[in-house]
Amino acid sequence: METGAAGSGGDDFSSGFPFSVVSQWNFAVSRRYQYLLDKSTPHVLRRWISFAVIAAVYVIRVVFIQGFYIVSYGLGIYILNLLIAFLSPQVDPEIQDLTDGPTLPTRGSEEFRPFVRRLPEFKFWYSITKAFCIAFVMTFFSVFDVPVFWPVLLFYWLMLFTLTMKKQILHMVKYKYVPFSFGKQRYTGKKVVSADNASLPRD
Repeated sequence: METGAAGSGGDDFSSGFPFSVVSQWNFAVSRRYQYLLDKSTPHVLRRWISFAVIAAVYVIRVVFIQGFYIVSYGLGIYILNLLIAFLSPQVDPEIQDLTDGPTLPTRGSEEFRPFVRRLPEFKFWYSITKAFCIAFVMTFFSVFDVPVFWPVLLFYWLMLFTLTMKKQILHMVKYKYVPFSFGKQRYTGKKVVSADNASLPRD
């Protein structure tokens, strides 16, 4: 009986050993992957260049094989949703007006409030890059190559993009916010010198 019990314990150890190895390997890979993502965070230009390369590879493959248009259409809808979230504030001013009052300045004399996106730039880059990678892998499986008339899908997507962006732009104009920081005044803690004062001669 003791021999059987010992043998049973050895079987449990041997059966659990491969699972433990796979779990440790998966943890190591996930940790390394997260480390690389954290290291790439400040390199905005390099990240978007890598995305452009991945997107170009996907486009070339779809054009070359002349198929998987339904995959491209789904990818376009997903990208449109990401873009709207990227251009939208974290707190919708229209909803905020009904509760606590406006959160974004509507006049130049009001307090400066930085624009906080609903979808941060890094998450936007990561999501759109992952979407292109998944779509690229899907082009190797014929089950996703549904025969469709692609000009209709393209026209429908362009109409949807136009209407969605028009609504977003009207929302930006109504609540007077710009989701980009190009040309905006930066506050560094020092006295800001205007262009008129800078042109005056110094004693």
